[in-house]
Amino acid sequence: MASVTTGLRRALDRVERLEPLDVVIRPVRSVVRGVPLGRFRDVLHGLPIGHPLHPVLVQVPMGAWLSTAVLDVVPGARRGARVLVGVGVLTAIPAAWAGWVDWAEQHEEQMRTGLVHAVSVAVATGCYAGSWVQRGRGHTARGKALGWAGLGVAALGGLLGGHLAYRQAAGPNKAESVPHLLEDRWYSIGRLEDFPVGEAVRRQVGEVALLVVRQVGDVVHVLADRCSHLSGPLSDGELSDGCVVCPWHGSTFRVSDGVNVRGPATAPQPSFRVDVQADGTVRVRLPGAG
Repeated sequence: MASVTTGLRRALDRVERLEPLDVVIRPVRSVVRGVPLGRFRDVLHGLPIGHPLHPVLVQVPMGAWLSTAVLDVVPGARRGARVLVGVGVLTAIPAAWAGWVDWAEQHEEQMRTGLVHAVSVAVATGCYAGSWVQRGRGHTARGKALGWAGLGVAALGGLLGGHLAYRQAAGPNKAESVPHLLEDRWYSIGRLEDFPVGEAVRRQVGEVALLVVRQVGDVVHVLADRCSHLSGPLSDGELSDGCVVCPWHGSTFRVSDGVNVRGPATAPQPSFRVDVQADGTVRVRLPGAG
């Protein structure tokens, strides 16, 4: 059993190293990024709910298809089973869109796994669409067979999705660990003159990198430097209209409080309290740290 599970893990790990997939990934990513979704793109990322939307939407088609499998062994439940097949196919569409917009803003290794995941889910959806048609024509046995095939492929897709989310960390908040790496106390990070007005400056406190922005009037704002999306260095990003834009994937955060105003990041940046002492020493403290 141990050799089987080890082999499975190795197979999943090999997917992210399939460099030939990059030939497909580049044009597909350009298409996904080019779709004029406007602010709806942030909705699909999950910005309003504070975490990726795709895993939430996936529950509906998967639940419908699993319920179909149960009804397929219950006498007299053919009509209900067909309805659930259709529900699963229809709700797979918005779930797929949410997945694609997330996928287009990931690292190459994650996009390789994500592409295989997406193809498997597309095949499963096709199987269920065929199942719905066959059931409607009265070919119940054929419809059930397509449904079971679809469920098997969807399970493989779910396995890849879990690998992408948890082993490759495609969705978690990358800034969540910051409060656990510091103590709840004041840290000196330099003197006021060390921070030019209107420029992003990087400082380090223990294991945590900081973004320091001094504004007109000697107002200083400090955020965790590593983007909550995929750990991009905000200190290398562009400052505009009181916000900083991550140079990797364009997530936008207010420097005054770390709130994320644009995705793909769905979690805010930890925001530090700042104390400028009379001698010009700048100190920072993260409430609730430790």
